[in-house]
Amino acid sequence: MAPGRWRRPVSVLVVVLGGGGRVLVLERREPPGWRQSVTGALAEGETPPEAARRELAEETGLEAGPEPLGLVARYPIHPAWRGRYAPDVRENEEHAFVARVAGTPAPRLGPEHVRWAWLPAAEAAAAVSSPTDAAAIRRAAGLDKTEQNSQN
Repeated sequence: MAPGRWRRPVSVLVVVLGGGGRVLVLERREPPGWRQSVTGALAEGETPPEAARRELAEETGLEAGPEPLGLVARYPIHPAWRGRYAPDVRENEEHAFVARVAGTPAPRLGPEHVRWAWLPAAEAAAAVSSPTDAAAIRRAAGLDKTEQNSQN
């Protein structure tokens, strides 16, 4: 990317929670086998809630009002995506949201994804490739409360 065209190191992650507590998991085209929730960088001047709504529509064709999960994570940018950011940028700030939809509708995938599946929440948390994604799924599905209660 040319200078001035770098991505902002601020992104959103949207857990799509459907009927029966199932979670939509997408598989990326590149890198192969990378499984995730809806994700994407903020456009210039865009807020995290605006980006969450836009990314949900772009990546799945689904329309829902994403709600903040109260999770903001900082993590090292994966080597596969480092070239999208300015050379001195090493970390991304990710704002997590949940979008609740009725049933388990078939998404309309964009070009960056090759497969999708509606999985039980615990299975989805284990299937995704990013620990911040897994934490957001657990929070959206209420599994983190279950884990805390079982430890008491």
